[in-house]
Amino acid sequence: MKQQLIIASALAAVLAAGLSSPSFADNSGKEKCYGIAKAAQNDCANLSGSHSCAGMATTDNDPGEWMLVAKGTCESLGGLSKEQAEIKLKQQQSAK
Repeated sequence: MKQQLIIASALAAVLAAGLSSPSFADNSGKEKCYGIAKAAQNDCANLSGSHSCAGMATTDNDPGEWMLVAKGTCESLGGLSKEQAEIKLKQQQSAK
């Protein structure tokens, strides 16, 4: 009886976690757009590796921070591709 309760609880926890967490699995119509995220509004880890979580951007429009946007809209939002963002970050670091 006790073992069944543990198994049922574990299964319920797994199902609840799957329903409550945001899913980035189907991003076929999305692309990463760098340099448009406002502070604390980034989607995940930044290019410099100083953090690995969403919502940890400390400044607006940091070229190392990204957000998922509809494919084909990044440029019109003033954003950068990953390659462009990496170049901009290197330029900023060499200017310091």
